[in-house]
Amino acid sequence: MSKFLCDRMLGKLATWLRLFGYDTLYAGDINIDYDEDYFLINEFRERILLTRDKELYKRAKDLRPVFLIKSDRLEEQLKELKSLGIKFELKMDRCSVCNGILRKPTREEALEVMRREGIREDLMKRFELWYCERCKKLYWMGGHWRNMKKFLEEHGLDC
Repeated sequence: MSKFLCDRMLGKLATWLRLFGYDTLYAGDINIDYDEDYFLINEFRERILLTRDKELYKRAKDLRPVFLIKSDRLEEQLKELKSLGIKFELKMDRCSVCNGILRKPTREEALEVMRREGIREDLMKRFELWYCERCKKLYWMGGHWRNMKKFLEEHGLDC
């Protein structure tokens, strides 16, 4: 399965790639204390660099795997990625916020998040839950999940 590194112009795309289960780093989440283009070209070379920056693409193309995203619209960006073999299947594998691996929460972990976030405890009875240890976030396949599936269907991206 492909791994990605997205430049700062592709934050929304990075989130969606994580929702599809792809290990995706986003430049905006990384503390880069030197030239960001240099970092994107030279670090995490096992990942495909996704960028909207034509100059960055030109500088990187002979040095690492890189793919130039032309559109600024998410649905078009996803269509562009089809050529890389991306599967548009929503999964509960990765945290959409931090890219951490999701797992089933303990009852205590779920209750802690629900109390902190003001989520009703009956959610545990109605939905299967997933948990990100890194950012302490809960996930479930509720209304937001249905809206994402609808978005994919409306744009001909569903698998």
